[in-house]
Amino acid sequence: MSAELILALEQLEKEKGIKKEIIIEAIEAALISAYKKNFGSAMNVKVNIDRVTGDVKVFALRKVAEDPDVEAMDISIGEAAKLNPTLDIGDYVESEVTPRSFGRIAAQTAKQVVVQKLREAERGIIYDEFYNKESDIVTGIIQRIEKRNVIVDLGKTEAVLGSTEQTPGEEYRFNERLKSYIVEVKKTTKGPQIMLSRTHPGLVKRLFELEVPEIHDGTVEIKSISREPGSRTKLAVYSKDENVDPVGACVGQKGTRVQAIVDELRGEKIDIIKWSNDPKDYISSSLSPAKVVRVDVDEEEKSAKVVVPDYQLSLAIGKEGQNARLAAKLTGWKIDIKSESQLRQSIEKQLFDDSLNNGYLDETDTDSMNYDNDDHENNIID
Repeated sequence: MSAELILALEQLEKEKGIKKEIIIEAIEAALISAYKKNFGSAMNVKVNIDRVTGDVKVFALRKVAEDPDVEAMDISIGEAAKLNPTLDIGDYVESEVTPRSFGRIAAQTAKQVVVQKLREAERGIIYDEFYNKESDIVTGIIQRIEKRNVIVDLGKTEAVLGSTEQTPGEEYRFNERLKSYIVEVKKTTKGPQIMLSRTHPGLVKRLFELEVPEIHDGTVEIKSISREPGSRTKLAVYSKDENVDPVGACVGQKGTRVQAIVDELRGEKIDIIKWSNDPKDYISSSLSPAKVVRVDVDEEEKSAKVVVPDYQLSLAIGKEGQNARLAAKLTGWKIDIKSESQLRQSIEKQLFDDSLNNGYLDETDTDSMNYDNDDHENNIID
């Protein structure tokens, strides 16, 4: 150990942000263990490292006792008085016991402690950096696939894209650049563990913030997102400036902005609609690209009955109910979709039932009624 160690620690303090005093104290604690291990001493010892020269000294601590315990390396009051007359029972006497060969052990121990502290500090710096990036996008390089998990190199560390966070249908290739959403950063004994996602709605939100300046500066606000990863996303946007079209801003000239995001999501369709505080307008827009004829809302139940033209019914519902399902998730309303003919048949049936119940018709009159009383499909999406 020498002054060179102190200079090296000062340099580390500047470069890595690890305080010199913390490392020196850790070295002193490690040297106490090293001394006891190598010299088999049962006595209490302490190690002092000179903060200027780097010299190491070991001191034995012996307790002043009336009846000294040899195993505990106590010292009698008589012997203590020879060293310092002011000492009393219960006080400690320090005496240097630094071995000649202790310099090599000290240097080796110091190296191990410094390496360990450096590793801990780097892990701490990486954890703090990525913890502050939670709910944000990072770009990395795909390194390998382990047990269906994709390992992504983020430069300073690696992150994990779990199998449940992978977009259905996406293929991940070695050395491919990938944008992902950080969902969680955890501290572990092996360093920070960073969990990524390609399915989180936040990924779409962050991509729009990067691509659309009006969203980044707050002029346009994303009010709601509903997403079925790899297939379709609906996005409700609102402009604080009446002169700015929120949908147009997100789409961009000739669709360049939204197309860049679609390409990043590998072909996932994106519907951008204008948010409204009027539930009828909002629900009507949410079913885009279908055209809506009428919307009746129940504020208490937070449910809506929507009527669309007959030829638009399948478009409003979407493949396997996807369009209506995403619209319900986007708006937070329960949506019941009917075509105009279904509504008309429902009204006719209700009028018929009311007439029957009120005695205007009897059972024999039903044979002469030209009415199809078959059950009609109600397309209810919650």
